[in-house]
Amino acid sequence: MKLAVIGVNHKTAPVSLRERLSFGSDMPQAIEQMAALTSGCTIVSTCNRSELYVGLDDDELYADDALDDQTDAVGIISPKLRAIGEWLAEFKGVAFDEISPYLYAYEGSRALNHWLRVAAGLDSMILGEPQILGQIRQAVATAKEHGGISSEFGWLTQQVFAAARTVRRDTKVGAQAVTLGFATAKLATQIFDNPSELTFLLVAAGEMNRLVAHNVAALGVKKIIICNRTHERAKILGDELAQMQAQAGRAVEIELCGLGELARVLPEADIISSCSGSMQALIDVAMVKQALKVRRHQPMLFVDLAVPRDIEPLVGQLDNVYLYSVDDLQHVIAGNLAERKQAAVEAELLVGQLVADIEAQMQEQLAREHIQNYRQMAQARTDALLNKALDKIDDGADAKLILAQFAHDLSQTLMHSPSRLIRHSAKHSDAQMLEMVSYELIHSYRKPIG
Repeated sequence: MKLAVIGVNHKTAPVSLRERLSFGSDMPQAIEQMAALTSGCTIVSTCNRSELYVGLDDDELYADDALDDQTDAVGIISPKLRAIGEWLAEFKGVAFDEISPYLYAYEGSRALNHWLRVAAGLDSMILGEPQILGQIRQAVATAKEHGGISSEFGWLTQQVFAAARTVRRDTKVGAQAVTLGFATAKLATQIFDNPSELTFLLVAAGEMNRLVAHNVAALGVKKIIICNRTHERAKILGDELAQMQAQAGRAVEIELCGLGELARVLPEADIISSCSGSMQALIDVAMVKQALKVRRHQPMLFVDLAVPRDIEPLVGQLDNVYLYSVDDLQHVIAGNLAERKQAAVEAELLVGQLVADIEAQMQEQLAREHIQNYRQMAQARTDALLNKALDKIDDGADAKLILAQFAHDLSQTLMHSPSRLIRHSAKHSDAQMLEMVSYELIHSYRKPIG
């Protein structure tokens, strides 16, 4: 089996097309259909990409068939991979000619390299972002549940997961926060020991706070409070976060309230992210002092993303309070992004080494299978010749003559394949390979018998 991938992402396709090719509730049906076409499969579908990772038999790869003669985006791929691209178009109800200019397809080493880069966050819109590895894990789990993961394909997914962890552990590509949301989540992990016991307060339910909420919620917080002027918008965000946590197998309590209740809920909050657009501060020193008193001075992390600011700057001078403005975070992010880009160079080199290691393991597995098949063939042939010889002896034939014939027939059988291997090596390999094959075959029979 060889790995292949076909799909679109934020680099190749506009959001309008990515939306049409995204998978949601139709994922189980898609996996079941793809499983019938492949030797293993999974679908990675996020806001930035829809990719089909499939296992194909060796004879289904590397045929000279272009996906689209009008574009170089895909290049030369096998007819089977083209068929999977056509299946994708049909399944999503779009014309194949409409999506083919935006598709990319990789096979073998390039497919494995691509998957590892995606899993490690090197192919993400935000370089090094950590969420994608979890999304791939969930995709594989869904595929396994619906019959898409064969034993060989499952082994390969585990190698990809392990390699991605190695990249993130041994390089700094994901070590530094490079978005406001990720920076907030990173600060939370540095200040608090147990995220699952935290309460997260969102002041306003706009897009900026929504992005922060996704990152902080991913830590597995216990409760999320959303304070917003309108109940409807708060409910939309609350439902979105509740669904996100449910998909991740985490329980979360969601509370909605108006901005007028901010003083009431503030003492509950460990992490506060505010971005209201108000012309006046919503959280003042007196309010925070009262919250700290109720909390018995347990730490509070405030992130003020609003301009003008929602939180009085003097709040940051209080004990057990950590206050970061949008400018504070932006300065941190700028320096961190430069470090990530530098670390990405090391990460790319490491990816190449890890891909070679995985392919070497795949070759070793394949060799073990071939050896097992050869041994089974040799044993079956030996048993057949032996039974034939024993039958003749039972019929009264001369045992010495029968044994001599048995030895001759067996040696001819066992020498046939090695002889073909030597001739093939002489014709298609270099002299060193021929010498090595010949040496191993000849010297393997020089060991004493008995």
